[in-house]
Amino acid sequence: MRAKSDRVLFGVCGGIGDHLGIRPIMIRLLFMFVPLSPLIYLVLAILLQEDNLLY
Repeated sequence: MRAKSDRVLFGVCGGIGDHLGIRPIMIRLLFMFVPLSPLIYLVLAILLQEDNLLY
């Protein structure tokens, strides 16, 4: 799920980080070094549903 509280654009990295139990900054750094990261990020932003929990 995409995160509502820890988001920069769509909350994809925050949601992945929450799910894996690691800090979202690590996911963001990983996305910087993946060659097709903008395409992967946009696909995940479309496919992942938004977290409905309010913090």
